[in-house]
Amino acid sequence: MAKILLVDDDTELTSLLSDILDMEGFEVVEANNGEEGLAKVDDSIDLILLDVMMPVMNGTEMLRRLREKHETPVLMLTAKGEEIDRVLGLELGADDYMPKPFSDRELLARIRAILRRTQNRNTATKAGPECLNYQEIEIYPGRQEVLCHGNPIEMTGTELALLSYFVQHPGKIIAKNELSLEVLGKRLAPFDRAIDMHVSNLRKKLPERDDGKPWIKTLRGKGYLLVEDA
Repeated sequence: MAKILLVDDDTELTSLLSDILDMEGFEVVEANNGEEGLAKVDDSIDLILLDVMMPVMNGTEMLRRLREKHETPVLMLTAKGEEIDRVLGLELGADDYMPKPFSDRELLARIRAILRRTQNRNTATKAGPECLNYQEIEIYPGRQEVLCHGNPIEMTGTELALLSYFVQHPGKIIAKNELSLEVLGKRLAPFDRAIDMHVSNLRKKLPERDDGKPWIKTLRGKGYLLVEDA
């Protein structure tokens, strides 16, 4: 049974979502602001549903502080049309976002996609390669670890999954919709910038290549490509 931390100051909404999640077999822990939410985060939490606009401590600040210590998957809940909140959330390490209002069906699908991705990573040592290598990078999916020249690179689970997918398809043009399906578990919606932001975060975290080439190339209108060795 997955354990979900729901952080939102709308008590009517949290009560409704808690009932829905409970009926779907999830264990739910509630918090009404970011400060209270941070206090309830521990290793038993599998996913955090995090609202942005809250008193005491908003969702953006909670996410910033959360990422200093935890890589727990986060699905941000943002107001409709507030693109700046979504972009900032993704920059700070959110795995995905959903604009309010949303349907119960879509929310459950997003939750299951993130949890499925997490479970796949946790069983990677049994189901897939123990280590993925590309140039000076080593990826250990089962340990949730990325090394470059032996030095660790801090990444969220989504960033690691994205890098792993690129490394398994070097030199191939990968459409954004394919990345969204394979990494985020959802079809790419119009104006959805989640994949773009995760790629941007990857570029910032990866050190300069030994051969001086960029790691990931953008092909306008086509997608992204992991640049091959010389």
